[in-house]
Amino acid sequence: MPHLKLRGVTVDFPFTPYPCQEDYMSKVIECLQNNVNGVLESPTGTGKTLCLLCATLGWREYFKDTISACKIAERMGGAELFPDRPVSSWGTAATGGDTPTYYTDIPKIIYASRTHSQLTQVITELKNTSYRPKICVLGSREQLCINQEVMRHESNHIKVHMCRAKVSTRSCVFYNNVDEKSTDREIMNSILDVEDLVKTGKKQRVCPYYLSRSLKQHADIIFMPYNYLLDPKSRRAHNIELKGAVVIFDEAHNVEKMCEESTSFDLTPYDIISSIEAVDRLLREQASDISKTESTEDFNVESLNSGLKLDIATIAKIKQILMDLESAINGFEMPANNQGITKPGNFIYELFQMAHVNFDTKTAIVDAMEQITGYLAGKPGVFLNTSGLQKVADIIQLVFGAEPTEGSKNSQMGNSMKEFKVHIHPDTSNLKKKQNTDVWASSSSRKQGNVLSYWCFSPGFSMQDLRKQGVRSIILTSGTLSPLSSFTCEMQIPFPVSLENPHVIQRDQIFVSVIDKGPDGVRLSTAFERRFVPENMSSMGNTVVNLTKVVPHGLLVFFPSYPVMDKTLEFWRANGHADRIEHVKPMFIEPRGKGTFTEVIDGYYDKVNDPKSSGGSFFAVCRGKASEGLDFADTYGRGVVITGLPFPPRMDPRVVLKMQYLDEMCKNKTSGVKYLSGQEWYRQQASRAVNQAIGRVIRHKEDYGAIFLCDHRFQGAEARNQLPLWVRPYVKIYNSFGAIVRDVAHFFRTAQKARPVPVRKGRAGGSENQAAADTSSLSTDSSFPTKTVWLSDTSQKAKALDSHVPSLKRRKLEEHSGRDGAAKLCIQYEMEMTSKRKPISLLDALDDSTNKETEDALVGEERKVVASCSAKTGKAFMIELRRCLSHENFKLIMETLQAYKATDDFHDLLTNVTEPLIQDPNTHSLLRGLYQFIRPHHKNEFNEHCLHLTGEGCGYKPEHSLSREEREALRQNTAKEETSHASSASEQLDSSQQLNQGGSHLGTIELNGGEGKIGVNVRREDQKPKASINDGLSCSSLLSDIRQAIGAEKTRQMFLALQAYKATNNYEQMVSTVVSLLTERDEDIALLARLAVLIRPQHRKKFGELLKSLTGNDSVTNQDSDMTSNQPNQASQLSAGKTQSKISSFFS
Repeated sequence: MPHLKLRGVTVDFPFTPYPCQEDYMSKVIECLQNNVNGVLESPTGTGKTLCLLCATLGWREYFKDTISACKIAERMGGAELFPDRPVSSWGTAATGGDTPTYYTDIPKIIYASRTHSQLTQVITELKNTSYRPKICVLGSREQLCINQEVMRHESNHIKVHMCRAKVSTRSCVFYNNVDEKSTDREIMNSILDVEDLVKTGKKQRVCPYYLSRSLKQHADIIFMPYNYLLDPKSRRAHNIELKGAVVIFDEAHNVEKMCEESTSFDLTPYDIISSIEAVDRLLREQASDISKTESTEDFNVESLNSGLKLDIATIAKIKQILMDLESAINGFEMPANNQGITKPGNFIYELFQMAHVNFDTKTAIVDAMEQITGYLAGKPGVFLNTSGLQKVADIIQLVFGAEPTEGSKNSQMGNSMKEFKVHIHPDTSNLKKKQNTDVWASSSSRKQGNVLSYWCFSPGFSMQDLRKQGVRSIILTSGTLSPLSSFTCEMQIPFPVSLENPHVIQRDQIFVSVIDKGPDGVRLSTAFERRFVPENMSSMGNTVVNLTKVVPHGLLVFFPSYPVMDKTLEFWRANGHADRIEHVKPMFIEPRGKGTFTEVIDGYYDKVNDPKSSGGSFFAVCRGKASEGLDFADTYGRGVVITGLPFPPRMDPRVVLKMQYLDEMCKNKTSGVKYLSGQEWYRQQASRAVNQAIGRVIRHKEDYGAIFLCDHRFQGAEARNQLPLWVRPYVKIYNSFGAIVRDVAHFFRTAQKARPVPVRKGRAGGSENQAAADTSSLSTDSSFPTKTVWLSDTSQKAKALDSHVPSLKRRKLEEHSGRDGAAKLCIQYEMEMTSKRKPISLLDALDDSTNKETEDALVGEERKVVASCSAKTGKAFMIELRRCLSHENFKLIMETLQAYKATDDFHDLLTNVTEPLIQDPNTHSLLRGLYQFIRPHHKNEFNEHCLHLTGEGCGYKPEHSLSREEREALRQNTAKEETSHASSASEQLDSSQQLNQGGSHLGTIELNGGEGKIGVNVRREDQKPKASINDGLSCSSLLSDIRQAIGAEKTRQMFLALQAYKATNNYEQMVSTVVSLLTERDEDIALLARLAVLIRPQHRKKFGELLKSLTGNDSVTNQDSDMTSNQPNQASQLSAGKTQSKISSFFS
């Protein structure tokens, strides 16, 4: 490895560095030598992480040499060991002349990045160097705990309390091995990331969480997410010692936001209500125990449970404090505009004083709250939300964290609180929880409450707190920190060393253009007054359509915000722009939630990798997950389109107050401190978000790509000067759109010749699999009302993808040649329709008889969406619920349903089932699925509840509210007609008259010990299959009855499911679709029984059990088919009352 001499320090670098890399390492060493702070920007692809590690570790080794030189000099008594090299000069270049005398003076390196995944990449880079320092990675129990008894809990704070309880009693076998294993040389000298730590922990049976904390004591470099440093509570919890340390923030473009958020909070009415409920639960429990005790003298809770050392009076005081706090917050009258009221930062102490919380009482209160939380968390069988109580305890610690010195409390609450504001505003969240009806509760809890917000508006507050800890240097570095001047102003600490590095790419690797007008000459703008103007959205759509045709492979399109993206894409779909984009580059859309993002991005990667496609287009938002460090190297991101300047929401109270705070600071002109104005900060927020998105396009030295700034405001010199230094020289402003298309086409032709596409390693579920899925997918229209559905494992992933990705859906064959092709959303993967061969079984006969009718029904109209999954009932729903929820939440819902069955307490049911199912949009359908377990007199209210929370009802009909007796009366009135219908159906499908007339290959099986022979379509294995004409006739009759009952569209859905069953033998997927379609009305269930003739022999028993669970008819279970003429009254037995009672029986 090359040895570099930089500012007197020798650095081992893995290869010959570029000039910009040498400059970067020199700046790092300058910060370390001079004990000063630095802000260093170096674009992605310039080897920033490697430079940072090598420079820092090289300097640290020289620092160690300084101490060695001092020790040798003492031993030599002034004599020189080498005549030409005085001992006094050894290593002094590393310390800037300092002469430390102890090895303990060697600074620790604290390397912080935004996430653990980024830290894993950093540690991988460290393994590529010659340096082998002792390291440790700090993580949470969530990531590192391997005790299954703790990890089975969903809530993080419950895991914390469970872990602490086990550690204090030494009942965790993994923790008990920490002391022994923490001195193991192999572990101490290994470079382990989080994943390696967990593997080592499992292999050595040692707790990775406490092992990492033990390794920290001897580590040379400590890796951690930077919220561990910025959040005072986390810093104390992990016992992070900062005195004399070098602190490095990598990916520091998010530090500003994290600094503010680490000292801010929002306390909602639900947080306080849930806290009161948790304390009240314990209070009632202990009061009940007292009443059962013969003598209450000298009674305390400790006598009942040694884990809780609180008397009942203390628990009651905590509840009173919470109720007083609730009353204080809700006691403010809101202005008519509902904008809330704002108070100075020191008002927070006055507010908490109303609840008797102050510097003197806060320690006892927090201890009591944490004891209560820990006790409830460890109590078996208790499913109670204690996160609100934990949050209140954390907030009290945050507010009263800095203990003032005696006599300085007034000053503590005065000048030093200028960075904070208290904002109280109405709770506008749509997750309205059940209000507490406890007589002890304050009256304010029974009306809409207020949110208490405590906001920090100065990132410098946290940075100055770090400096007070005695750190040696703070280095902030990222690929996108521009504009640097405004960034350093926000930090409020001096940065004598700064650097804006150029990129390592050549001029022919980047194309940057400002597009102020679209192809139609309309000026492009996402300014507030123009963003939703139809002409503007249309012109932006035409611009993107044209760019998809000239940019090869992957194209990234960034919008200013989710509302702008949603509204624009809706307009494009309605006006054909989306069709034209989809025809060239299938569209993938960034989801708002985290749950489906991986599937969406993998779908995009696979489409770009597919050699048969022309790439893909990914639509995302600035400040979203895709713009924050995601890898779009090479073909994944050949072009980036910025559709506007992403200014923060101008009327958001936090934005308004931040700008007011900055303007106020500018007017005061504190000596030696420079502040941005509110307007400068506002513009800087937009510029930094743009720069972060732009950084996706060039990821390494050989990469190339184009940047399109599609907003006329980018023409201004001020906006362009906010762009990264490495981009500015290449920005071009064109007079016509045609000239842009011409030049960018020429750019890519030249770049593709000079730099061939690198060969990629295959991805999991790569292009081949994707292509296979594409060819078998069904083109359908994307605008459909989603129905309540339950998914199999396969279709779950498909739906999650397709709800955001309108491009896992292929066009009909004829659409490829006829026109641009509509962007059609497909949620079901249709099995290929094979040749028109002669039918050889009932399923084939069914295909033959329905193919033409199905195809005719689709001619001349767009196909509608067919759900690949449908509502499951009874046990099938329970299986789905267990699969999608944590063990804790599943058990909570099961217990709630049991209680509802016993008590008929509908409001209690709503409270307990809503919270676990409403937070994630992917589980909204599970909430609606509980409709089948709701008693008739509550169904309408439950339907309205679901409609309010999820935007979608449960398909309520007035007849659903009929009681069992009313349904029975109604059934008797229609029994004669149903009996006639069932008899007619039996005659049509009588096995003795029709099924066996096709030849000897069809036989009759005797079931039920000979009672009632039922003809079943069973082909004998020793005979060749032959087609029966009557097979087709019987299926046509069944098809006709089903179409008449449920309509043409639902019939088509059902037979598509049957065709897929025939091709794949996937019984579960077929039956879920068929059952949902034929159980919407009670009278249709008879048709479900008739379908038994189409079920393959190996699945008939399951199907019979399903029919029994739905109908309560014991005889059905013992049948392999319901095509019988011996049960003319079968339909009358399939009543709604039986269905509901049998579903309920699953909880017994």
